[in-house]
Amino acid sequence: MNESTNPDVVVVGAGLGGLYQLYALRQAGLTARVIEAGDGVGGTWYWNKYPGARCDVESMFYSYSFSPELEQEWEWSEKFPTQPELLKYINHVADRFDLRRDITLNTRVTSAHWDVPSGKWRVTTDTGEVIEAGFVVMATGCLSMPKEFELPGQNGFKGQIYHTGRWPEEGVDFTGQRVGLIGTGSSGIQSIPVIADQALEMTVFQRTPSFTMPAGNRPLDDAQVKELKGRYRELREAQRNSSFGNPFVSDPTKSAFDVSDDERLATYRDGWNSGSLVAILSSYTDVLTDKKANETAAGFIRSKIAEMVRDPEIAETLTPRSYPYGSKRPCLDTGYYDTFNKDHVRLVDLRKTPLVEITESGIRTSEDEYEVDAIVLATGYDAMTGALNAIDIRGRSGVALREKWSNGPVSYLGLAVSEFPNLFTLTGPSSPSVLTNMILAIEQHVDWIVDCLQYMRSNGYREIESTEDAETKWAMHVAEVGNATLFPDADSWYMGANVPGKPRVFMAYVGGANVYRQKCDEVVANDYEGFSFRR
Repeated sequence: MNESTNPDVVVVGAGLGGLYQLYALRQAGLTARVIEAGDGVGGTWYWNKYPGARCDVESMFYSYSFSPELEQEWEWSEKFPTQPELLKYINHVADRFDLRRDITLNTRVTSAHWDVPSGKWRVTTDTGEVIEAGFVVMATGCLSMPKEFELPGQNGFKGQIYHTGRWPEEGVDFTGQRVGLIGTGSSGIQSIPVIADQALEMTVFQRTPSFTMPAGNRPLDDAQVKELKGRYRELREAQRNSSFGNPFVSDPTKSAFDVSDDERLATYRDGWNSGSLVAILSSYTDVLTDKKANETAAGFIRSKIAEMVRDPEIAETLTPRSYPYGSKRPCLDTGYYDTFNKDHVRLVDLRKTPLVEITESGIRTSEDEYEVDAIVLATGYDAMTGALNAIDIRGRSGVALREKWSNGPVSYLGLAVSEFPNLFTLTGPSSPSVLTNMILAIEQHVDWIVDCLQYMRSNGYREIESTEDAETKWAMHVAEVGNATLFPDADSWYMGANVPGKPRVFMAYVGGANVYRQKCDEVVANDYEGFSFRR
């Protein structure tokens, strides 16, 4: 552990973003200190140890591209990596590049205040340490702050309550237990089949059903791995030139209504069988912008649910009808719908019978009480801004970032915030982040930040800050592009709508990771247009 209290840069978070940021800063000759709340590296893949946790991006491309040697030496075992395999990979990266000596674990950053006289950030931790640094990079992650979920009586429950985002290190054995699980987003969809295989009884409490498709996960064979590794440079470039960061999915050129019904149906079938999260979303230009076009895709997926779930009433309860396909994050699953064909699994529709309270022995709805031995909360996250707002970040004027963002996050390129000099938000709000391959987004941001710091050093600059005008214009552009889609039609975590009282604002940039990359490059080519510097 590096005890230096005056590094060039403080990085908050030792997930995939924080680790690459540390590596890149070192390569540029800058000193850095990474502060991590957990007792291990990995970020999302450290905290999310719930049963069935798995990435929904293919392992060969949910991986760093900065080191060709790392690409060739690491062996992935499955198409979609499990949490344990991902954590093993991340720990390998930390060891291979000797990153741990600059990482402080079990330490949470509580505040970061810009000190005008010194032109430095004063970063305070929960251990009482104060670190001074010229720059701060917030690598806190987009889905790292579990959403608060409190029901009357929760503290009186005699069994155990678990949150998917804070799963016990030692795991949980549900054998012989009656389990109640609340939430059917991504973590619920992944964990339900695994927990159901153990539990004596399982009751799933669902408010809003999700669109989910079969992952088609499988072991990777040697010939396939060899072929992909031989084409890595070509495929990485294809990733960078795509909207979603998928090298095998091209941006669409036709409307859903430019083709015949038979051709469109065949395209959706291929997408369903591909095991790709974005295959159907990116089939046609208007799936995410036109309700009628979207309905062709949504209707196809609904028909597949009806085929897979034997009980028509349960199938209908599992069928999303209240929002457009893709406007809430779609999911990939392994055996999800078939789980509801099992006799010991029940589904409770919270739209018809809302949750009322947790009792000593179970969960009460408006119509019934369900006795359970354990409760699993798959209730999601305070996405995009939750982890940032949990820290007291104050800029030049002394105003807290959470106050500036009281009506929703505003930033320039999702990278910088006016009045907050020398502060960078890695994959922050108003960047593509969660709408593309996260590692691709991380690498693009880290490379941009490090290039910027080298530019500043070469030109004798000490401070950088986005201008208010550039920030405002980018926010207007993000909103304009977002409002041209169907995303605002859903009450999703993309919109902040899953957290009571949170401003309802579309928080990601939906213009595409490739378009966004070009914009960031143009900013640099125009002498960092939209930023101001001080010597």
